Amino acid sequence: MLARLGWVLRGFQRRLWFRATLFSVAGVVTALLALLLRDHIPASLPAKVGADAVDKILTIIASSMLAVTTFSLSTMVTAYNAAASSVTPRAYPLLLEDSTTQNALATFLGSFLFSLVGIIALSTGLYGDNGRVVLFAVTLVVILLIVFTLLRWIDHLSRLGQLDATSDSIEDAAMHSLQRWLDHPYLGGVAAPIDEPASGRPVFADRTGYLQRVDMPLLADLCGNQGRLRLAALPGAFLDPAQPLLWVEGLPPEQDERLRAAFTLDARRLHDQDPRFGLTVLGEIATGALVPSRSDSGTAIAILGRAQRLLTELTKRREPVEPRYPRIKVPELSLDDLFDDFFLPVGRDAAPLVEVGMRLQKALARLAVQGDARIKRECLRHSRLALARAEATLGQAEDRVILQQLAADVERLCASR
Repeated sequence: MLARLGWVLRGFQRRLWFRATLFSVAGVVTALLALLLRDHIPASLPAKVGADAVDKILTIIASSMLAVTTFSLSTMVTAYNAAASSVTPRAYPLLLEDSTTQNALATFLGSFLFSLVGIIALSTGLYGDNGRVVLFAVTLVVILLIVFTLLRWIDHLSRLGQLDATSDSIEDAAMHSLQRWLDHPYLGGVAAPIDEPASGRPVFADRTGYLQRVDMPLLADLCGNQGRLRLAALPGAFLDPAQPLLWVEGLPPEQDERLRAAFTLDARRLHDQDPRFGLTVLGEIATGALVPSRSDSGTAIAILGRAQRLLTELTKRREPVEPRYPRIKVPELSLDDLFDDFFLPVGRDAAPLVEVGMRLQKALARLAVQGDARIKRECLRHSRLALARAEATLGQAEDRVILQQLAADVERLCASR
């Protein structure tokens, strides 16, 4: 239950309105705080600090922050729509979670409400002279916060929605998801042998959509010491009511609804427990750059480097981890799928461009050098497939020879031990 509550809370925290609401409430509370502190101010202090200027300062903040908030929102929407159209629509939800943008908008809106409440309270005479001193001091702090946020926001605007910044966000999300899987394989459960047939009672999905998250702590609690579970799919799979979510042994059918509640299905994929999604999105960026109307081979080459960095994580040795949930079997994250998600579409669309094909073969060669037998097998498979497509497309014999030589290097590296 606590894990699911944390998941829901994290979902709220990623929404644009969440921080704006918190900062707005904080702004209102801060403006009213002067009413509580006014009795602690010496009577002679108001005459010395010039607190009578706070009315004009708050008026300036209120008018300027409303304009800045409106401008920032319109700029953000324009930049994000441009990124969604020129990079990939799958980047849009990730861009909306950008903390710098959310903090800037929340600060501007909170400052506006702070000044508005302060102006209203001053016009009613609630503060008195001593309260004005407190409000004046808090206003100075708010001004410093606004200036700092504006400077960060100006720097951030120069990169907002641009290809490199968007690709950075996607790569970071994919890397975080992949590292979390590798540090705690099988979502904390144990491996479900591929050749072992599923047994037990199937529990089917009650809706159609992408599997976004599996609440493993909840499944473990329901399992207790009697039950055994086997997941039918990993997050990222598209399921419908005819497909099982899991197979159950040792638990009564009355538990099926609670078991089903541990699976979150929705209309889109998320990065959290889905390491494949990041590679899929990077593949979309690369293939989008290779369409004839753009023919941006530089972007495709840069994305190949990002994918190579991600897949290099698979080659690193990690200490075995004790399963957190030994009574839950989880399917393996397939290397075939990870490589196919990226290299199949990129190899197809890069076939007419020798420079992109060269970079693809070199990336596979570097992965083969570092990887084990399974990774070598995938590198060899995609090297051969990309070469075959290029040979069928390239018109120049010299280009084909270059790719053949690079593919031969991959063959040699994959054959070595």
